[in-house]
Parts: sequence; C-alpha cells; structure tokens
Amino acid sequence: MARRNFRGRTVVITGGAGGIGRALARAFGAAESKIAIVDLPGSPLVETREELDALGIEAIVLPCDITDPEQVASTMVSVRQAFGSIDVLINNAGIVHRSAFTETRPEVFRRVMEVNLFGAIHCTQACMKDLLRNRGLIIAVSSIAGLAPLYGRSGYAASKHAMHGLFESLGAELADRGVAVLMVCPSFVETGLEATTLGGDGKRVSRPRSKVGKLGNAGDVAAEVVKAAESGRRRLILTPVGKTSAVLSRLAPGLYERLMIRSLRSELDRG
Repeated sequence: MARRNFRGRTVVITGGAGGIGRALARAFGAAESKIAIVDLPGSPLVETREELDALGIEAIVLPCDITDPEQVASTMVSVRQAFGSIDVLINNAGIVHRSAFTETRPEVFRRVMEVNLFGAIHCTQACMKDLLRNRGLIIAVSSIAGLAPLYGRSGYAASKHAMHGLFESLGAELADRGVAVLMVCPSFVETGLEATTLGGDGKRVSRPRSKVGKLGNAGDVAAEVVKAAESGRRRLILTPVGKTSAVLSRLAPGLYERLMIRSLRSELDRG
C-alpha cells in the first residue's frame, strides 16, 4: 500500500480549537496540509488561528454547531471556497458525561449521541463527494470507551461504540472506492474536554475526574495519528493504559471490570 502524503491536502478538523483538535492541526500543518478548524462559536477559534498563523500553517477557522446539518453543509461550502476541496475529515468533536446510568436524564444521553455520533454523521455526509473524488481519508476520534466498558460513562461509551459500528462499516463500503477510514482510540489524555463534562442533570460537573495511569499528551497523540494516517492503518490504540485495557477487556473481561471499577468508582462518590 502506498503511503499517503498530506502536503497541500485540505484537512478539516471538528472540535479543532480544543486540546487534541489543536494538536492535530499543528501536526498536519507540519506535514504541510491546509487546515480548516471547525468548532463551536464560543470556542477559542481566534486564538487557534493566531497560533497556527504564527507557525506558518495555512489555516481557516469556522464557527459551527455540528449537530445542525444545515450549518455543517454551509461550513463545508466555506471550506471549498477557501481551499477548493476536502481531502481529509477528522471527526474529533466530542462531549462526555460522568454520571451513573440511574441518575442520568434521557436528554443527557441524547445530547452526547447528537454530538459524538450524529455530528460525525452530518460532517461525513457533507464531505462525502469530495472524499470520493479525492480518494480521501476519514479519521474518527473514538476512545478506549468504544472498545471496553467505562464506569460512570455509559452514554459516552454507547456513542463511541456506535462510532466504531458506523465508521468501520463505512470503511468496508468505501474500501474499493479509494476512501480509507482510521479509528483512533485514545485513553485518558490531558485536554480541555473535562471542562465541558456533563453530569446526570445536564449541568457541568465540577468534581475532578480520576486519573488512570499517566495522562497522555495531546501532541503525542496527534503525532501518532499522522504516522498512522500516512501508513494506512485502520485502527490506532493509544497510551499504555489504552492498549492494556483493550487487550484485558477482551481476554479477561471480569478482571478488567474489577480493576476499572476500582479506579473510577470514587468519581461518582464525591460530592
């Protein structure tokens, strides 16, 4: 399989003003890609553009709520107007909740699915003609929660499992048309995502999350994603904790569950 070269290619990154998103922008920018950052209007879009400008990366920033398919379609038109076409779509935007299933309102589950799953669907459909024409690449940023259970995050895990079902099936459909799909599964990474974590009532959670092992670094994650994308990999599991969890949950699910609960139970016990 020929290695992909991202020089001069247009890369769209949803959630691009956040920790992993911004790191991905820097990493693909260093590979001489043109970067389109898509994120909510209230996110640090201007600061992200200034950072990329200072690094000499050709980039635009576009405010967009990816749960609104009309906004997504309009945003992708703006990307085409700026850069001509779309070669790589990185579905990175996401939201997480931290709450027991029995204490989580239905609207919280719905919100998590709207962002993590349907937002990715809207963006992928809006880019599909470009990706097919350019024999492009879809990168879906999932989580170790898409492969293994995660205590206190049943809705988040459901959304990430759904992403695997969606994008791995889509990859099979598109394989003979030249479009590749890469699933990326980070574990616990130091990003700004926790600042927007929802509780079971839909309000922001103020109590800190538990740390399982050493937190991953967003820059390291992004560098690994670029390497995996260049080499044509289909799945990338990141950090020692993530790799151990993926193997242990499959081969010794009872042991994995006991260790995982022991590490994370206290998150829901705090006031």
